[in-house]
Amino acid sequence: MSASDSPTGYLRKPQILARESVAKSRLFHIESLDLRFSNGEERQFERLTGADRGAVMIVAMPDPDHVLLIREYAAGFEDYVLTLPKGLVDPGEDVITAANRELMEECGFGAHCIEPLVELSLAPNYMRHRMQVLIATDLYAKRLPGDEPEPLIVETHPIEELPALLLRDDFHEARAIAALYIARDKLRDEKRQDAADLL
Repeated sequence: MSASDSPTGYLRKPQILARESVAKSRLFHIESLDLRFSNGEERQFERLTGADRGAVMIVAMPDPDHVLLIREYAAGFEDYVLTLPKGLVDPGEDVITAANRELMEECGFGAHCIEPLVELSLAPNYMRHRMQVLIATDLYAKRLPGDEPEPLIVETHPIEELPALLLRDDFHEARAIAALYIARDKLRDEKRQDAADLL
């Protein structure tokens, strides 16, 4: 079997020669990996590890044309940013339950209909974090207490005006941008199919 015959284009994954915990905090655990690649090259990589509980991001639509965004403080940028509601999956929850809970905590709405949309990763060279993106529709008012230090501001934006959002200085989270474009394209396809079914 040649490298080109392998699904990944390589003969095998690198061999882990050593694994060491470098630093640990309340939220983050940094681990170093000594790796030997299939061609004999050896390298040391560092990565963030953590609980594999998973996380959810919600594209919540109060009507077919608009999406809910939240404004929250982002310590990484030391500023407020506009993004989609999101959070960790709690022990014992599935992603649908977690998405509905986060939506209630952060936006003050629940959803009668929540559908998985896509799974996204973030900086996979440095972490194995995965985010499940879901579309929530048929919303109803319901608020649950959350863990945010202050109330979040909820804004409504037209999903067809994503280019205008990208021009803003406070909207730049890559996962939220990808999720909105994927959701918008899915909704466009569904509308086209509905129109075709009527012909």
